Amino acid sequence: MKFLCLVCLFFSSFASTARALEREAFTIAKYDLEITLEPAQQRLGARGRISLRNDSARPQKIAALQISSSLNWRSIRLDDKAVQFVSQTYVSDIDHTGALSEAIVSLPAEVKPRDSVELEIGYEGVIAPDATRLTRAGVPEGIAKHSGWDQIGRSFTAVRGAGYVAWYPITTESADFSEGNSLFEVDDRWKKREQDSRMKVILGTDAGMDDPRPTLLCNGVRTSGDIRGGSPHDHWATCEYGRLGLATPSFAMAGYQNLSKPPLYLFSLPGHEGGTATYSNALDPALRFVSGWFGPPTQPVAIADLADPNSVPYESGTLLMESMAAEDSKLAGINLVHELVHSALSSPRPWVYEGLAHFAEAMYRQEQSGRQVALDFLGLHRAAFLDAEKEVSAIRQRNSAEKSAGQPLATTFDESYYRSKAAYVWWMLRDMVGDEALKQAIHNYRAEDDNDKDPKYVEHLIESAGKRDLGWFFDDWVYEDRGLPDVHVQSVHPWKTEKGAQLVTVTLENIGNAGAEVPFTIVFEGGEITKRIEVRAKGNATTRVELPGMASEIVINDGSVPESDLTNNSFKVSAP
Repeated sequence: MKFLCLVCLFFSSFASTARALEREAFTIAKYDLEITLEPAQQRLGARGRISLRNDSARPQKIAALQISSSLNWRSIRLDDKAVQFVSQTYVSDIDHTGALSEAIVSLPAEVKPRDSVELEIGYEGVIAPDATRLTRAGVPEGIAKHSGWDQIGRSFTAVRGAGYVAWYPITTESADFSEGNSLFEVDDRWKKREQDSRMKVILGTDAGMDDPRPTLLCNGVRTSGDIRGGSPHDHWATCEYGRLGLATPSFAMAGYQNLSKPPLYLFSLPGHEGGTATYSNALDPALRFVSGWFGPPTQPVAIADLADPNSVPYESGTLLMESMAAEDSKLAGINLVHELVHSALSSPRPWVYEGLAHFAEAMYRQEQSGRQVALDFLGLHRAAFLDAEKEVSAIRQRNSAEKSAGQPLATTFDESYYRSKAAYVWWMLRDMVGDEALKQAIHNYRAEDDNDKDPKYVEHLIESAGKRDLGWFFDDWVYEDRGLPDVHVQSVHPWKTEKGAQLVTVTLENIGNAGAEVPFTIVFEGGEITKRIEVRAKGNATTRVELPGMASEIVINDGSVPESDLTNNSFKVSAP
């Protein structure tokens, strides 16, 4: 009875601690893991070391380590001695099962702020297809299964990292897929905290695959081969991430056919030869385009085939996971452009690294099908961050002193900003300074330069190349998140000169909190003419245009500037 009471007290103290736990106090600064895959049983076994750094403001004695709920903690040791921990289920949609297996670890001594402690860990379990978090949020099962394709299996294995499957330890608060941006906010915080973390993973597999010589792939720097002489693994691959940055560590394994054409490495499944040929044929034009804008690729680009032809594609770093069953030549070229930009230009700044890749997709669409197709693509990106900007605007209206509201591009880890809003920013910069100036600035960019430590490094490169002051633009769009512009026609005055020339004086007003240079088109008898004008936030600008005919309508913005309101962009001109 006495023993039972002690056990009850032990678990009770852990439970009370867990309720007050700072789950994001510790950052995992370094991973050194060995992962054993057992395809026949869909199992994963892990052992290794992790380094925990206390990033909170006070000493910490309790740490929460989380892995997928389909995995189980086996051991946690410090200095070769077992440490006390209690494992519990923690509901969170950052894993595809909708829950995590959380180890509440009692450290022998407090860890001071910025100090670290290294733990030896071991865990194991299964990774099977699971769309629980999606179906629980109301996503139809037929759609959910094509999104939640992560699995370990005899014929095919593909597993994405945290945000999809927590196959390596993380330290996060709970995320709810059905509660607004909860999941994305938790994932963004995790990426921001671990952007400078390092990871080394040795992936090994025993016999059990349908193919006797499977190929192991990952999105880190990879080495692979067969281990001889008493190794526990038949096949292995070492994946290293010198700096996690935006990468979500992911891996794939299958009996791939290697149909590579460096710098493109194609790994396809039997029966998908048509899609593979499409990618091969799309490489040269995509390579020419990227080299002209961003320089030649410097890292290999890999595309790993997915077994389900309806799988939702996934991209991280220079690895694209996508079914090659489809044979869409335009889409193949655009996907290659995105990956080749990552290969050609590396940057620790998310809005540069991902923003340029999405900007390049829009530019390649323009090259293939015209400007309107590219602007339609950007319109999809506008939808991705418009709701977030509306929330920021509402916060500012409630409290005008709330200067911290929003997501400045310079510091954000929110995907809708560093991918979608950033794509627009690069497009607007291109419209303002021209193709050649922007190309020059991009070619002069060096991530490793000491100058890149200066937050205004990119601004200065573009200003130098474009011979134009862009401080106001970077203040509104990069260094701060001041929302979006909202430009409309304030007044129009058409008139004739004494010599009979048709003139129109146009005044545009921007009632938004961000300035922009916007195009506007004047429609007249027999044609139209387009001009550009810079309209600062909460300001107006006036210009005079000579026309060969009487103006009938003025249309602001062709879709190249992401405004908060597009319903007030047309103005009918009355006769003088």
